[in-house]
Amino acid sequence: MQAYLDRIGALNPTYNAIISLQPADLLLRQADERDAQLARGEDLGWLHGIPQAIKDLTATAGIRTTQGSPLLRDAVPAQDALLVQRMRAAGAIIIGKTNTPEFGLGSHTFNEVFGATRNPYDLTRTPGGSSGGAAVSLATRMLPVADGSDFMGSLRNPAGWNNIFGMRPSQGRVPGVPANDVYVSLMPTDGPMGRHVADLALLLSTQAGPDPRAPLSLTADPGIFTNDLSVDISGQRVGWLGNLNGYLPTEVGVLEACQAGLGRLQQIGCHIEETRLNTAPEQVWQTWLMWRKVLVASRLAPLMQNPAHRSQIKPEALWEYDQGQGVTASQFMAASVQRSAFYQGMLSMFEHFDVLALPSAQVWPFDKTWRWPQAIQTANGTVQMDTYHRWMEVVIYATLAGLPSISVPTGFGPNGLPMGLQLIGKPQGDLALLQLAHAYEQAIGDWLAVDRKSTRLNSSHTDI
Repeated sequence: MQAYLDRIGALNPTYNAIISLQPADLLLRQADERDAQLARGEDLGWLHGIPQAIKDLTATAGIRTTQGSPLLRDAVPAQDALLVQRMRAAGAIIIGKTNTPEFGLGSHTFNEVFGATRNPYDLTRTPGGSSGGAAVSLATRMLPVADGSDFMGSLRNPAGWNNIFGMRPSQGRVPGVPANDVYVSLMPTDGPMGRHVADLALLLSTQAGPDPRAPLSLTADPGIFTNDLSVDISGQRVGWLGNLNGYLPTEVGVLEACQAGLGRLQQIGCHIEETRLNTAPEQVWQTWLMWRKVLVASRLAPLMQNPAHRSQIKPEALWEYDQGQGVTASQFMAASVQRSAFYQGMLSMFEHFDVLALPSAQVWPFDKTWRWPQAIQTANGTVQMDTYHRWMEVVIYATLAGLPSISVPTGFGPNGLPMGLQLIGKPQGDLALLQLAHAYEQAIGDWLAVDRKSTRLNSSHTDI
């Protein structure tokens, strides 16, 4: 505990990744209690005594949960979310929270409560989001593992932009409890982040598992994720979707970085084949917009009952809320039918492929003073973005189909910035996806140790 607090004290003022840090004397007393348990032969689990900071969207009893909103600046939950309960039960000591965009909206971690989090590879750039604070805490070794959540790439995008691993589990793998709605609002999900794939699997084993309060949670034993991930992955078929045959505007160099990652998969025995989405991408986007506007608007609705709150919510959140007003049941059900058809189309693709691959982002980490990229500079010219999140379109496919997806690091562009490759697995194929990512990690070696030599992360601080 003292070692992590020292490191956080030295680095966090620069990166602003960990927020609401609890008093050191309180945390050290909890660490003493964990030591005393061990002395009595009591071991709570693999997280026994491990410091953890929870993403600031997730409820933590006795610790502020602001969601990055001025309206919730002083909100202190009385009860932990199920995710936190499970981590505490495994022995974790909750030291504070990790920074996130307001309400988790937009893959850029800044808010009016705590300010912006900085990318460790370039302090002038964003680390992504919404799990940006978690990703930076891992990349800078201020945390050993971290939880995050993912709706529109919030585990995958910051993982790619921080040179680490982030996994969006299958829909229902990690129950979201408590929740006002347990049947419809399942596209957002919690999940693990780590510097190593084995860490992802261990944290997922703690996060996952059914709960009766979440009737659609998956019932598989989460203990499967504690097994050795080493398997022979040679012969696996990887379908490279790229930029969807030119549909997705992609910044120069992104595809090349991801193709380097595909080359490593090929070297360890995977068969790589270019392919196309078998559903019209624009139709998928319109389906996504309908689902997103309804889910986000319903989430913000309790706060919007007070008209005075409009002036205290960021414009992107207001836009989401206003977009959701007036949507009819028939419109939403039509989008549900379209989503179902898209899922069936993805199933047919998995008849030929074991995994589908896409970039984890369409752009490199951008200037942290921007609210969002208003245009993408592609190889064929500049493409303007028509919404604040259109530049993140590449991540919607796994979410909309409820499929597991992992972002694995691919290396650095000529600009010195990191990028990730998004691997999408078959329905409920979380373990197989972890095994493939583990084989990829073995091929690239100690990725962070090698590449830190030319980055800000090559500091004099002792690694933990």
